[in-house]
Amino acid sequence: MASEPLQIDRLDRGVLSLRGPLTMENVSPFMNAVRREDAPTMILDFTNVPYLDSSGLGSLVSACTSFTKSGRRVALTGVNKRVQKVFEITKVEQVFLMFPTLSDALEAFTNAGSA
Repeated sequence: MASEPLQIDRLDRGVLSLRGPLTMENVSPFMNAVRREDAPTMILDFTNVPYLDSSGLGSLVSACTSFTKSGRRVALTGVNKRVQKVFEITKVEQVFLMFPTLSDALEAFTNAGSA
C-alpha cells in the first residue's frame, strides 16, 4: 500500500513547510531537505502534517541532534494533538522547541536576535 506523499516547501532560508505524513516512505526526502539548510535556526512547519510514524520520529530527532551538535537550533510549529501525543509517549517532547504557529516562531527568533 502506497503512503501519502510528503511535500516539502522552502518558505525562506531555514523555514520548511511540510505537507503530508512523515513516514518511513518519505524520510529520505525529508532528511535531504533538512541537510540542505544551513541557517542557524531551522523552523519546520508541521501545520499540515497529520501524523508521523517511528521512522519519521527518528528522522526528526536525528535532524535536531545534528543541528544541536553544530550549534544550531530546530523549532517546530503547528504540531497537532496526534503528533504531540507521539512526542509525549516517546518522551521526546523536551527535545523540540515548539511554537503554536509559524508567525510565533518567526517573531520569537526575530526578537531574540534584536534583544
